[in-house]
Amino acid sequence: MASGRSANAGKLGFKDLSGRVALITGSTRGIGKECALALARQGCNIVVAAKTTTETPELPGTIYSVATELEALGVQALPFQLDVRDAANCEACVAKTIEVFGRVDILINNASALWWQDIEKTPINKYDLITTLNSRGSFILTKLCLPHMMKNHFGRVVTMSPPIRQEKEAYRGMTAYHISKYGMTMVAMGAAAEGAEYNITGFSLWPATVIESQASINFQLGHTDMWRKATILADATVALVCEESDFTGKQLIDDEYLRFKGLTDEDMAVYRYNPEVEPPRVLAAAAESPENNTMIPRRGDVRKLDDDKVATNSRL
Repeated sequence: MASGRSANAGKLGFKDLSGRVALITGSTRGIGKECALALARQGCNIVVAAKTTTETPELPGTIYSVATELEALGVQALPFQLDVRDAANCEACVAKTIEVFGRVDILINNASALWWQDIEKTPINKYDLITTLNSRGSFILTKLCLPHMMKNHFGRVVTMSPPIRQEKEAYRGMTAYHISKYGMTMVAMGAAAEGAEYNITGFSLWPATVIESQASINFQLGHTDMWRKATILADATVALVCEESDFTGKQLIDDEYLRFKGLTDEDMAVYRYNPEVEPPRVLAAAAESPENNTMIPRRGDVRKLDDDKVATNSRL
């Protein structure tokens, strides 16, 4: 097992995952990369499945640089250039995973696109992009991985997506995005139901706060005092992977789950981006009480960020 475990690993019940194989989409930076590092520290081999092969200032990190970091932790890493919108490319990725490792035990459906806009301001090509990437991509990869998990009587499927809401206000300014992200949540619930007799679990996991990521930087999602580190989602993901199979089919908020696992305020403080400031739970507030979704900024095309910032300020 690799060194450098989370400070909260003991309380969260992390297990030795040596010999397990995790396929993680969007794992060249941000949440996906932190999940890869956290699982690798428990001994898990990693498929770094993402698009980036050449680093740029706006998109730091590549599948190769992350694979190198993971292998330095003592595990095996497979860099694979993946566009989850391409079904044949997804099939090739899973096939290569089985060729190299002989198994796939954990699927983290992390790759997704952000689009927080009203219906009338959502071009159909943007709708197609987010639904194809978010819900369809997660469905394809889960469909491809499940037979291998069933064969080995072990599987863990986690989608980075929110709890499903029914209240109409939850959809204001978020309809297209919610269609795409709730689809990811449904994929996890389907995996939980259909995989129950095979020791396969499924979960959706969503942050309570804005998370430090390249998207948060590029889209200017609030002051950094509002952020938590991506390690909070990474720790929650490892804890979910280590849960027994009777704990399944849940739609979770990261900090609520970690507190359920026994973390205290002091334990949770390690996830603050600014160690001195506890960030507001703006995403959880919007998920739990849809009237609060006016707190969510309007964001879409990063090239039109100034227009989105003006629109956001006019709503507040």
